Amino acid sequence: MSNLAAYSTSTGEAFQFWVLGAVAVIGALATVFMKKAVHSALSLAGTMIVLAVFYLANGAYFLGIVQIVVYTGAIMMLFLFVVMLVGVTAADSLKETIKGQRWLALLCGVGFGVLLLAGIGNASLTEFNGLGEANANGNVEGLATLIFTKYVFAFEITGALLITAAIGAMVLTHRERTERAKTQRELSEERVREGKHLPPLPAPGVYARHNAVDIAGLLPDGTPSDLTVSKTLRDRGQIRDVSAEALNDLKALEQRAEERLERTEIEPANRKRAEEASK
Repeated sequence: MSNLAAYSTSTGEAFQFWVLGAVAVIGALATVFMKKAVHSALSLAGTMIVLAVFYLANGAYFLGIVQIVVYTGAIMMLFLFVVMLVGVTAADSLKETIKGQRWLALLCGVGFGVLLLAGIGNASLTEFNGLGEANANGNVEGLATLIFTKYVFAFEITGALLITAAIGAMVLTHRERTERAKTQRELSEERVREGKHLPPLPAPGVYARHNAVDIAGLLPDGTPSDLTVSKTLRDRGQIRDVSAEALNDLKALEQRAEERLERTEIEPANRKRAEEASK
């Protein structure tokens, strides 16, 4: 009976597999063929969520939660935010910095496909235990038993690769200083000699009734100041000009002030006439 349960599939499981499997394949293909890196990252995140659903449906609750929390929620979102902040375009991915990397990637893809087919063939030709026997003492305990006994060597190699990748990333991003760093006094004296802006630069949105970083601050005459916004935003043309709106508000405020002053001048004169008439 247990062997029959291990090999049988219910209608709901089959429907779930074919629907979510198609979504996972579409997301994987979109990850490869999308022109924008942001869209590829979003497609990969969707595929990871579908894989988490597969893990949960097969009783691997620990792997399903880790897939959502760690991979999709932390690592993949980190990749997405980095891509959005750096601003990677489709033109950047066409530059081949390492010779022969496309052929190497193709060879690695073929090797991964062979390993995948071999794993599927091994699973289909050999008998396997049901979920009840695999999770007899709990999913977490069963997974820990496999990791720290049968697959402990592969687990240690994976950890070493991750540590090596982290150290390599830090080494690649580290830049050794070839000259002595200037002190604060030397920097201030250099600014004075070159005639640069000595005090701190004004913040964005000063006198503009907005404090967004893409809105230039206004000078006392109402014209925008380029010193208040980032040079990157100026080069990209992503600065919003609210000087006309601010000038209109200023004119309306001045008009209301003049009307109020006129009313205050008229009201004492009327009061004085009323007092003289009463006498």
